[in-house]
Amino acid sequence: MKHTRQRALTAGSVAVSTALSVAIGARLAGYGVPAVLLLACCLSCTAAFSGLLFRLLDAWATTTHRCTRPGCDFQVRLTHGSTTENRRWQEIAATHPHRTKETEAL
Repeated sequence: MKHTRQRALTAGSVAVSTALSVAIGARLAGYGVPAVLLLACCLSCTAAFSGLLFRLLDAWATTTHRCTRPGCDFQVRLTHGSTTENRRWQEIAATHPHRTKETEAL
């Protein structure tokens, strides 16, 4: 089920990127831009929009577990994890050995 949803979101991202690029290309074509330059602009816009949307999808599907102790920078990022796996990493983040300047000096 998750894989089907992920594929649909990916296909939707590509479709939205292509639609935005075509709209930009149509506006540029009205100004008499040469075809080669128009193609280059549309392809670069498609790549940029797709990259942005893929990053947003990855950020949406990622869970971050951090240590709550002040000064500790321990964190775990989990992408597409199950409920059990999320809980396991949440417990690991809560009980890891803390590394702060005070403990490193000892």
